[in-house]
Amino acid sequence: QLYSEAGNDIAAIIVEPIAGNMGVVSPVDGFLSGLRALCDKFQSLLIFDEIITGFRVGSGGAQALYNIRPDITTLGKIIGGGLPVGAYGGRKEIMEKIAPAGPVYQAGTLSGNPLAVAAGLKTLDLISKKEFFNKLNRKANYFFNHIKDIIQKYCLPLSANHVNSMGCLFFKQGGVTAYSDVMESDTDMYARYFKKILDKGIYLAPSQFEATFVSAAHSMEDLNYTLKIIEETLLEIL
Repeated sequence: QLYSEAGNDIAAIIVEPIAGNMGVVSPVDGFLSGLRALCDKFQSLLIFDEIITGFRVGSGGAQALYNIRPDITTLGKIIGGGLPVGAYGGRKEIMEKIAPAGPVYQAGTLSGNPLAVAAGLKTLDLISKKEFFNKLNRKANYFFNHIKDIIQKYCLPLSANHVNSMGCLFFKQGGVTAYSDVMESDTDMYARYFKKILDKGIYLAPSQFEATFVSAAHSMEDLNYTLKIIEETLLEIL
């Protein structure tokens, strides 16, 4: 509707291809391709914020996972091995507008920071190893699918979303596919859950609306122990 009213005046759409800052909400079928079609029709730029999803859901980020090519991609500390750094890239004709090739000047305090770049190069080396993402995603799918099994086993009023190694447990029944669903989550109950599970030695994100990540450093023993504590804690509070 917005595009039908003002499409020619819209310069760009900026979107997380997989939402990661309201919990984890994957795009419904046709959403990203629909954005791509709108931007093509009205000559807007499609910008993917892959600060969370870049190198998280796969080596090519969410755009490779869903086979949707944005015009510009933004990346964050993932390219610096967790150290402070950011980057963006896009189509050649866009990037040629940036100095020194073009008239648009851009600079940043941490641009080219040697420590972050060295850590980033090492990170790229590690994730480029054969089977890295296959092994990571197998562990992550095992972990998040077991959380879903716990919900189903005890008929708990919860929902769980995940895309490869990023996921989220919502204190809301009936599924979460949109922001309106997210806002129905019981944040007070999540706070109780966070406190109890922290007392048991598991440190999750303190907000209902943050993502949980499985990393290559997690062993199957770590994951199974965490699943045991999650099950115990949920049965204590629900």
